[in-house]
Amino acid sequence: MDGTSREAIRVLLAEDQGMMRGALALLLGMEADIEVVAQVAAGDAIVAEVLRHEPDVALLDIEMPGMSGLDAAEELRTRAPGCRVLILTTFGRPGYLRRALEAGAAGFLVKDGPVEELAAAIRRVLAGETVVDPALATAALSAGPSPLTPREREVLNASVDGATVADVAGRLHLSESTVRNYLSSAIGKTGTRNRTEAVREARQQGWL
Repeated sequence: MDGTSREAIRVLLAEDQGMMRGALALLLGMEADIEVVAQVAAGDAIVAEVLRHEPDVALLDIEMPGMSGLDAAEELRTRAPGCRVLILTTFGRPGYLRRALEAGAAGFLVKDGPVEELAAAIRRVLAGETVVDPALATAALSAGPSPLTPREREVLNASVDGATVADVAGRLHLSESTVRNYLSSAIGKTGTRNRTEAVREARQQGWL
């Protein structure tokens, strides 16, 4: 510090777990240059609270009641473009990272890092940088935007309304055995037990 007076970085904290939210607010509040100006427990309250408190940085969880942090980030991009969004989540998945960056988030960190790293990330995104968890960035690069091939995505999309294998085969002009092979591969890549779960997981990850 150069001894001159500087305004604290205003942070909005959105986290649905009360204990985690309180701990984060307490730890960040101990940083001399950071002030938590609002705490939000539901995703559908994020945008209104950002507009009300005008934070410099919105620290958002992903899976929250009402609206996901990713959807809120996308809305903030147009309604509060001056607010930098930093995603902090338990779910360090490459698909989430891609969706977060597409939604305009300036950073993506997982919750198991030290608070000093989080505080530094808040400062960095405010300075205009993009901050991404290094391990997740590496995983995203190795995984690519989606593990599913175009044909696997096509077969999953054709299965969303409960269509039978025969129905999917007819729609896509494939043999039933080929459809089964694509479905089996997609189920394996999504780490699920059946095609219904595979569709759900692929949608959640932003792959469909």
